[in-house]
Parts: sequence; C-alpha cells; structure tokens
Amino acid sequence: MKLLDINEAVGHVICHDITRIVRGVEKGVAFKKGHVVQREDIEPLLSLGKRTLYVWENNADMLHENEAAEALYFLCGNTHISRSEVKEGKIDLFADVDGVLKLEMDSLNEINQLGEMIIATRHTNYPVKKGDKLAGMRVIPLVIEKRKIAAALNIGASAGQPLFRIKPYRQLSAAVVTTGGEVYHGRIKDTFSEVIFAKLAQFKCDIVGHAIVDDSLEMIHKAMNDFSAADIIICTGGMSVDPDDLTPTAIREYGADIVTYGAPVLPGAMFLLAYKGGQTVMGLPSCVMYAQTTVFDLMLPRVIAGDIISKKEVRSLWHGGLCLTCSECRYPECSFGKGA
Repeated sequence: MKLLDINEAVGHVICHDITRIVRGVEKGVAFKKGHVVQREDIEPLLSLGKRTLYVWENNADMLHENEAAEALYFLCGNTHISRSEVKEGKIDLFADVDGVLKLEMDSLNEINQLGEMIIATRHTNYPVKKGDKLAGMRVIPLVIEKRKIAAALNIGASAGQPLFRIKPYRQLSAAVVTTGGEVYHGRIKDTFSEVIFAKLAQFKCDIVGHAIVDDSLEMIHKAMNDFSAADIIICTGGMSVDPDDLTPTAIREYGADIVTYGAPVLPGAMFLLAYKGGQTVMGLPSCVMYAQTTVFDLMLPRVIAGDIISKKEVRSLWHGGLCLTCSECRYPECSFGKGA
C-alpha cells in the first residue's frame, strides 16, 4: 500500500472500505475496498474527510484480489458450471444441469491450506439441481503474492482433472423385482414398489418391468433374467439374514459381482450393491418402504449419474450415515450422507 494525496489517487485501487456516517440518517460503506477511484469521486471523498488515501501499489510480485480470484476460477471452472462476475475478490459457481457434484477433495484441501484464499463448497457427491450454488471462492487480502496463486495452480495441475465436475443424470431404464410369499399370494398389498417407482420418477427413469415373485431362488432368477436388458434392477424383500431370505443369494447366483452387502447407514444397514456388466443391481432393505430418507436416497443419484461406487466409498458413509429422522425431512439440505 502507499499513501497518496486525494488528487493523485484517480485510477488507483482503494485498499479498505470507506464509511459514510450521517447521524440518524445513514451508516454504511460509501466506497468499497477494491474500488478504482474516478475523478468524480474526489468531492464525495473530500466530504468524508479524506484528503489522502491508501491505495494499492503496483508490484510485480503481487496480484490484485480480482485477478487472483480469476486464477482460482481457472482451477474450478468446467462444463455444466456457470459463474458470477468477480466482485471484491469473490466468484460464485452455479450448476447448469441437474446431476451429482464431484470434487477433487485432496487438491481442494491443499489449496485451502495455503492461506489467504478460500474455496468453500457443497459436499462432494451432492445431488444438485440447475441453478444451485456449488461454491464460493475468494481471496482474503486486497493483494496476494503471485507465488501463492502459482502454488494453487500447481496443485490443480497435479490433480490431473478439474477440481469441480457435475455428472449429469442419464436417462436410464429400471426394473423392480418384489420378493415375498405374503405379497405373491395376495395376503398383503405390495406397498413397497410404489415407493420405488416414485423415487425413480424423480430421475425420469423408464420403468421397463415389475415382477412379484415367491420366496424361490428359481422365480427370482427368472425375473432378473427377464430384466437383464434394464440398466438397473432393484430387488425388494428377502434382504435380511433370516434363513428364508433368499434375495442376496439370488443376486449372487444371477452372476452379479457384489460390492457390498451391508452399509454403515441408518436407516439402510442391509443395503446390497452389485454390478453385472453395465447393469447396476440394488437390494433394498425394508426401511426404504417406510422411512422417508434412507441409504437408497444416497445411492440412487450416483447410480443415475453413472458413478461406479466402490466398497470403500460405501463403508466410508458411517460419518454422516445416521439419519436424525427429523419431523420435517430436509434432505439433502442436512447432514445425512455427508462425510468429512
């Protein structure tokens, strides 16, 4: 910073907010930090008692906050993402499509550890809608050393891919296999499938089949084979560890590679995830039928977006995996499914 006579400050950048206070009438910022002084600003500044100003001094080793924010945006910008104008060293990011937000967590953590700059985001794997704010990035001081921004750019380059991505939802087909002798023989009404259909409808899935089968490996196999062309098969019923609960065995014998049978999520501990070629198979515990938000709500958006979910990812859901069953569900605007 350097101190200039007010008449010499035209064209220079103000280094701090300048406040106007009129007793009983006004108290606020008259000129914001970062404002470029214009000739017409001289009289208003003089009326505020400013005969001199601290302004930014050009320095080859420093960047103005707005230039530095643009460099941070270079790291984070990507297709399906729009941005705000830069203002006071800050740029916001917004979703241009419905999909799942993916972040390069390690790289973003390294950048935030550098200091004097921040990138604050939603959680990774967060389901977003078009227009949702994804992140805000800003530079804290008015000027920042170029070497710090260069360090951030190097971290981003070493990541090998953009730090922000949105995976848009795909148009997929789905089939549902409902298992249970009590439903198959008409002793009780199938109320589970309507819940599944409603959740799939949120993602515009094409329902290509629904089979209600008895507690029989052969019948479950046949139903799954009948739906082998579907992108997703969802199995309900028979998912516990009781001896007569056959669905996990049937999925295994169908030839699907089981990623996990069990997830550290409540409700949803007995969730099963498997893949067979390009097909996703999910076995849903009974809680999905009556609980408003479960492990299924965490997994389904990622499946629709095309994620291949690993066992490690599922087993890491313990942190944030407890639904608080609020009287008014606010998911996904809550802690459920949000890790560190």
